[in-house]
Amino acid sequence: MVWRAAGGVRIQSRQGVDLTRFFPDLVSPLADALPARTVLDGELLVWDTRRGRSSFSLLQRRLTAGHRLPEIVRKHPAHLVAFDLLRDGRGVELLAQPLATRRTKLEQLLRGAPAQIAVCPQTQDREVALGWLGELGVAGVEGLVIKPAASLYRPAAGLWVKVRARDTAEFVIGGVTGALDRPVTLLLGRFDERGTFRFVGQTHPVKTEDRQDVARALRGLPFRGPDAGHPWPCPLPAAWTGNFAERQPVAFIPVEPTLVAEVEVDTALDGPFGRVRHRGRLVRVRLDLHPQDVTITRRSPAGCRRR
Repeated sequence: MVWRAAGGVRIQSRQGVDLTRFFPDLVSPLADALPARTVLDGELLVWDTRRGRSSFSLLQRRLTAGHRLPEIVRKHPAHLVAFDLLRDGRGVELLAQPLATRRTKLEQLLRGAPAQIAVCPQTQDREVALGWLGELGVAGVEGLVIKPAASLYRPAAGLWVKVRARDTAEFVIGGVTGALDRPVTLLLGRFDERGTFRFVGQTHPVKTEDRQDVARALRGLPFRGPDAGHPWPCPLPAAWTGNFAERQPVAFIPVEPTLVAEVEVDTALDGPFGRVRHRGRLVRVRLDLHPQDVTITRRSPAGCRRR
């Protein structure tokens, strides 16, 4: 949320946290583009020019940068993609007006805005939307949000539908939460070019009907004791999961990284090792694959097959 008051600009997370100090490079462009009393709804992003896609990890890095924030701002400038106008420059609340009306006002407001501020693309053409869903994942776009043109703005009402672009990919299981004979979630990794086993993500809870098969495949694979040499710290640091809403370390049972799993994931990948930002869903255990076949490639960090 962006609040433009007479005294300046406030950038606020959806949890109500003031993020303005972490995005000083957006304050002036927003102040120039927005009249006082304007309120926008949108999304912050940082573009990774080296990888040619948006980067959630570069965005998060600002929150922990400390004295290095000016350097990070200079190297990786932020952008705001606006997708709704909640109050116009006259101070008129627009929440009770239909999306189509709010969208027209938003486009008029941001016509000629600085390059760091963009209006989110929108279409009523189904084929165009399907094209976006299939093509924009390479740029880090997670999917589409479907909104009725006549819908009013209802905070946290769940009236919109998010459709993610999903792939299946192979990962090596490096640990489980729960118990070995009844795993709850799987911790996933891949081997990099030097043979180091890198943590890249976690699954949603394994379906009840699949837990027995997973437990049977994991039998005999646990590491014994804290000094057994597993490449990941136990518990897993909260920062590794990329979930900044949950700051607690993740307790897990380390296992020998020899079992491959096929997992359905979305296209939101971050960092040089293709860490999966959101949890995936187990499709099946792949006893036919060797873990060294599941490697991180710099050219195609996802290593995924589009579904």
